[in-house]
Amino acid sequence: MRNMPAMTPTFVPRTGNTGTGALPRLWSPRAWGILGAAAVVLLVVVPVCNLVVPAGSAFHLSDYTVTLVGKIMCYAIVALAMDLIWGYAGILSLGHGLFFALGGYAMGMYLMRSIGRDGVYKSDLPDFMVFLDWKAYPWFWSFTDHFWYAALLVVLVPGVLAFVFGYFAFRSRIKGVYFSIITQALTYAFMLLFFRNDTGFGGNNGFTDFKRILGFPITAPETRVALFMLTAAALIGFLCLGRAIVTSKLGRVLTAIRDAESRVMFSGYDPLGFKLFVWTLSAVICGIAGALYVPQVGIINPSEMSPANSIEIAIWTAVGGRGTLIGPVVGAAVVNLGKSWFTQALPEYWLYVLGLLFILVTLYLPRGIAGLWARKPS
Repeated sequence: MRNMPAMTPTFVPRTGNTGTGALPRLWSPRAWGILGAAAVVLLVVVPVCNLVVPAGSAFHLSDYTVTLVGKIMCYAIVALAMDLIWGYAGILSLGHGLFFALGGYAMGMYLMRSIGRDGVYKSDLPDFMVFLDWKAYPWFWSFTDHFWYAALLVVLVPGVLAFVFGYFAFRSRIKGVYFSIITQALTYAFMLLFFRNDTGFGGNNGFTDFKRILGFPITAPETRVALFMLTAAALIGFLCLGRAIVTSKLGRVLTAIRDAESRVMFSGYDPLGFKLFVWTLSAVICGIAGALYVPQVGIINPSEMSPANSIEIAIWTAVGGRGTLIGPVVGAAVVNLGKSWFTQALPEYWLYVLGLLFILVTLYLPRGIAGLWARKPS
């Protein structure tokens, strides 16, 4: 026994129904080619078709289409963030809409300050503050007229909240359905707080009627295309970052924690640091998605924090195929394109269709849409 060589613990994650076994095929050279083609379409073709191609042409893309696709890409970034924690670490959050909304509010504060005296009341204060008879900005609005400070808040506010919450939750070994319920309660509490008029965030109406961003008219086609391209670049960048994480040693430890956390602890690893890192990173990614969402859609209000929105994020991930990175992006696109059509054509049936879609995917496509692609030879 004394002469036995030391052994290093090796983790072999289960593939099961999580979809992680599909990662090598999904990220084959063919997949990289498709991703590159998508990048060309989003960063080159779409801007040209919107700004250069005449409006009467069949190849022209309207401002509405550009805004819709930009919004869906923001949702896809959120689904990707969810996949990092749920698909690879086994942490199901039902409160990720909170981090998305906090990033949106941080950017919205800057956009509201950029309105200047162009509001209805021609005041230096936003219209909702004038209406409520506020005389000055609250202390937490300080420096929000600077873009760099707002960008810092976009990262820090969701990141710090997630770090503090995650530290106490993971240290207490709260997981599974209990963790999901607590995250849902957290986002619901923040939603009720932001609905109050005296909190300084616009109450029920939130922030809207933006005029400028970095001095450029926010409704100008060139500005919209620039925001669209920035969102596309962020989505592609986060996809590459996610792949670098999940294919590294960190990613293997995360999947081991997901499959057998007790065995990871017995092997000498402390799951707290790994879970806290990916949880905080996921929250920051959501905050950035929210910051990109607000100037394109033109509004942010407390309804973005509703528990139903956070549940939808989990549905996007499940439909696309969790544990694949690409799958949740596809799932977010499919579900939200369907939502855009159904809410116009058959609005009363949309929730039934969404529930049926989730049930069918769970029963017949446990690895999501990405599972169909993973079965095909690369």
